[in-house]
Amino acid sequence: MRVLLVSTYELGRQPFGLASPAAWLTERGHQVACADLSIESPPAEAILQAGLIAFYLPMHTATRLAVIAIQKFQRLHPGAHFCCYGLYAALNEPYLRKLGVQTVLGGEFEPGLVSLADRLEAACSGAEPESVISPVISTDRLQFLPPLRALLPGLDHYARLRVNGTSKRSGYTEASRGCKHLCRHCPIVPVYRGAFRVVQAEVVLEDIRRQVDAGAEHITFGDPDFFNGPTHALRIIEALHGEFPELTYDATIKIEHLRKRRDLIPRLKATGCLFVTSAVESVDDAVLEKLAKGHTRADFIEVARDFRSAGLVLAPTFIPFSPWTTRASQRELLELLVELDLVEHVAPIQLALRLLIPRGSPLLELSEIQAVVTGFDEAALLYRWKHPDPEIDALAERALKLASGRGSRREIFREMWSLASSRPLPDNFDLMPRATIPYMDEPWYC
Repeated sequence: MRVLLVSTYELGRQPFGLASPAAWLTERGHQVACADLSIESPPAEAILQAGLIAFYLPMHTATRLAVIAIQKFQRLHPGAHFCCYGLYAALNEPYLRKLGVQTVLGGEFEPGLVSLADRLEAACSGAEPESVISPVISTDRLQFLPPLRALLPGLDHYARLRVNGTSKRSGYTEASRGCKHLCRHCPIVPVYRGAFRVVQAEVVLEDIRRQVDAGAEHITFGDPDFFNGPTHALRIIEALHGEFPELTYDATIKIEHLRKRRDLIPRLKATGCLFVTSAVESVDDAVLEKLAKGHTRADFIEVARDFRSAGLVLAPTFIPFSPWTTRASQRELLELLVELDLVEHVAPIQLALRLLIPRGSPLLELSEIQAVVTGFDEAALLYRWKHPDPEIDALAERALKLASGRGSRREIFREMWSLASSRPLPDNFDLMPRATIPYMDEPWYC
C-alpha cells in the first residue's frame, strides 16, 4: 500500500508525528512518502499514487490548515482513503467526517495506521475500502521504533535556536505522550484522560543520535510535560549528556513539577538544558484554581527564583485573556514580569493569547464558562465566547495586534503596558540588563 503522511504545521519542528508512523509502516512493508506542507507541497504524483492519505493533527493551527489541504487533496484524488490522526483529530471527529475523512485515530496512533493500511491493501482486490465508523482512541502502551526521518526535509528547513547572537540547527523528539494531570483547558485531557505513555529511552536516544548525525546541535523535547516521569527524563538527559556533552536541549515542564522536584533543576543545567518552557497561564490564584493548574502564583515566583539561582532560563507561557480577566489582572501580570526580570523571557504572543475552548473541553463543566459561551464554531474548531466586559475583548484585540507587529520583546512589552496601565513603567525598566535569552525562532505555542 502506498501511504502519504501529511503534516501542515508543528511549530517549525521536523514532525515526529510523521517520522514515527513512517517507521512503523515501512517496517510492515508499506511504501511511505511524507509531506510537510509548512516546507513544501508534495508533487501531484505522490498524491495520485497514494491509496491512503493520512493527515497529522497535533494542534489547533495544524487542523485549521489541514482542512484546506484535505479538500484540495480530495479534489485531486477522490479515490484515496483519507485519515486524520493525532490529538486534534480525535477532538474534531464529527467535523472531519463531514469533510469526507473516513478514518480518525487519536492517542497512540501508530498501530491504528498500520492496521488501516493493512486492511486497505487487502481490499485492493476490488472490494470497497473499509471505513472505521467511530474514532479510535488508543492509550495502549507501545514498543516504539526509532523514527524514520530520511523521508522529511532536512533540519536546515526548520526552526533554529537563537542564542548569544548565533543560531543552532535544532532537532526535535518526544520522550512521552499524554499527561498525568487534568488541567481543564488542556486539549490532551479529553483524549488521554490522565494517561501517560513513555517512548522507550533507547528509542529516544537513537532518534537523537540520528539527528545529531544529520547536523542537530540542539534538541527540543516536545513532551507535554518532561517531568511526568522524572526518572525516565533524567535517565535520558544523563545518557544524552554523556554521549554528546556539547549538545544543548530544552523541554516543557509544569510549575508544579519544578516546585516539587526543585532538586532536579541543577541537573537540567548541568546536562545542557538551555531553557524550560512552563505553562504558567495566569498569576491570579483564583484563575489557576479554575484551570486546575496545580500551582499558585507563589509557586511560580519561587520557581522563577530557583531558575535564576541555577543560571537556567525559564520561559513562561500565559493565557492572559479569559472570561476572568480584568484590566487589573492584566496589569498585575505585566508588573510581576518586570519584578521578576522576565520581560525578555516571554514571547510577545504570550501576552495576547485568548483562552481556546476546544470540543470536549472540561472547561465547559464550569458555570462561568457556560455563561459566556455563544456556541460551537465547527469550522473554527472552538467554542466562541465573549467577555462580560466588552472593553476586555477590545483590549485583547489590541494586544494581539501589537504582539503580531515588529519590534523587540522589550519594545512590544512597553506598548502592552501602555494598553493595560496608566501607571508609568518603573524608573529602572530601561536600565534592566537585556540578557541574551535563548529561544526558538518560531514563537507560537498553540
